[in-house]
Formats: sequence, C-alpha cells, structure tokens
Amino acid sequence: MSVFTHPDFDHHEQVVFCHDKASGLRAIIAIHDTTLGPALGGCRMFPYASDDEALRDVLRLSRGMTLKSSLAGLKLGGGKAVVIGDPHTGKSQALLHAMGDFVDSLGGRYITAADSGTGEPEMQAFAQRTRHVIGATPRTTLDGTIASGDPSPSTALGVFVGLREAVRQRLGRDDLSGLKVAIQGVGHVGLGLARHLKDAGAELWVCDIFDANVQQAVEELGANAVRPHDIYGLDVDVFAPCAMGGILNAETLQSLRAPVIAGAANNQLASPEIGAELQRRNHLYAPDYAINAGGIIDVYYQRIGGSPAQTDAHVRGIAETLREIFERAASSGESTSVVADRLAQERLGGQQAVQKHPQRLQA
Repeated sequence: MSVFTHPDFDHHEQVVFCHDKASGLRAIIAIHDTTLGPALGGCRMFPYASDDEALRDVLRLSRGMTLKSSLAGLKLGGGKAVVIGDPHTGKSQALLHAMGDFVDSLGGRYITAADSGTGEPEMQAFAQRTRHVIGATPRTTLDGTIASGDPSPSTALGVFVGLREAVRQRLGRDDLSGLKVAIQGVGHVGLGLARHLKDAGAELWVCDIFDANVQQAVEELGANAVRPHDIYGLDVDVFAPCAMGGILNAETLQSLRAPVIAGAANNQLASPEIGAELQRRNHLYAPDYAINAGGIIDVYYQRIGGSPAQTDAHVRGIAETLREIFERAASSGESTSVVADRLAQERLGGQQAVQKHPQRLQA
C-alpha cells in the first residue's frame, strides 16, 4: 500500500523510513503538521507484528500530537517516531546513535522525546548525535528536587486532574475516596496515575502485560491484580487505559461497564465511530490527546526553559480544557471525541485540516 493512500495518511507533511544495516535499526518518523511550530513527539519502541502495524501507529500518533499540542495551546506541530523492536532486548548504543542521526538529518523539523519503551538513557544516547532531543538532562522540579527529564510524571498528573474532572462531570462527586478505578497498564505513567489515585483514597484494580509492573502496584499501593482480558468488565467507576491504543472497539464495548473512561493511552478509539457509540451507551470518554497532554506540556517547557511552576499550572489546566469539551458535548449531543477534534482545529486555525502550510522552523 502506498503511504499516500493509507487510510491514516491525513496529509502528513513528511514520513521518513529509517534503516541502518550495521545496527539493525528499523524505524519510522512521521511529521504530521508544522503550522504552529516544529513537530515534537516521543520516540516509541515496540515489537510491532508487521511494518504495516508500525506505519499505522506512527501515522495515528503523529496526527494525535498535532491535535494534542493545539488543544494544549502549545507552539508546536505534531510528529512521532517508532522503532521496531523489543524495548527490553533490542537496544544497543549503535542502534540508538543511528536513530539520533536520523532525527538530526531532519534539521529540527522533528524534535524527539521519551515515549513507551524509551526513557532518559535513550534520550542521552540520542543527544550524543543530535540537539533535537528533549529529556536527556536532569531538571529542577516544583518542590526543588532534581529529577530526570522524563516527562511521564507530568503525564500522570494531567491524567489524574482530567480523570477527577470527568468524575465530577459524570458522577457528580469531588471526593475520590472510595472511587473504584481499573487501570490497564501500570508502566511509568499508569503507576504514576495509580499513586495519585491512591493518595486521593481510590480503590485500584490493575493489569499489565509485564508481571513485574503489576507486582509493584500490588505491593506498593495495595492494588488488586486482574488478568488483562478481565479488566474491561469490572464493576468500577472509572476505566483508565494506560497501555497501547485501539482498545476501545466493538468487542471491548460489549464488556465495558465503567461510566467514566479516562486514561493515558494514545489513540484509544479503534475507529471514530466508537466515540459516538460510547456517547450512546452513556459512557463519558475523556479524549486521549486532551487528557494525556501533560507530557508534551512538560517537554515544551523544558525546551523553552520554563519554570516548574509554569509547567505545573499548565498541566493542571487540562481539567479546564476537558470541562469545556464535556460541556460542549452535553450541549450539542455530540460525542466528546468529535467536540475535541473541533476544538483542536479551532485553536489550530480552522482551515489547516484541508489546506496545509508546511514551513521549515528551527528547533
């Protein structure tokens, strides 16, 4: 299939296929839109079953980054990178350096950061080959401590404040004590969200494809472990998808019982029609690229040298954005996903969806 006729192409400005024979690197970098600024998005490493699966993921993720940055009010475009391989066994310094070289070859049109399967060590390796990387050096946090450049704590905080707003809208409660939450995926972001929820008094059910992640959540937070395929049907208040995308689909909707869906995973809807079906079934869905924008906000302020207080305030503003989405959806009867798309396009400038204006911007 041609990239240009791919159902998820959506007028991408640039798609780069990266291969380094010596290190075995196989990767794709997708730049969706640079209307507002250079394309910024994380570099994900995952053992995709096929090249087509990797291409679909990077195209959808990069488009989501355009909408996410627009909705968050950031002067950034949308991009993403995926490395095809096992993040636990497939990394080498040579492979990471080769990926850094490919990022550098784009001259700042794409800026990379940590994502699923990558973290500060990988960003440090990239930084040895390119300056177009964020999260490679430690920074001062709001409480004055020194932390890594990993933006996942900000993602987790944003999801937490967004989840709290969704609970307020759908369940009419501000107090999260006793709230029942099922978290699908307890990696860096999912575990961070679980910690916030535990501190707020919530009861937790968790699953993950990695047993060690589940064990940590059970031992540290007293979470209840469940099998991955059972997570959808739990009688809970909130379902928080914090793993891979496409998990809200015709099959899982048959089991889903939680009235609120609010989690960190990207591209949660398997298709746009699922958003309308969630609305019809009276589930309140917090659009993924609205609620999980904390990481890109964090990375943006790292890039411009902003203060921890600025970052924290902007991340907490995710609740206000979601409130506007929920209220517009309630007023119009449309799905929250449709409303979020429209709001992102409004903030982007209205006409960019049908008429692109590529521009070369320095990082």
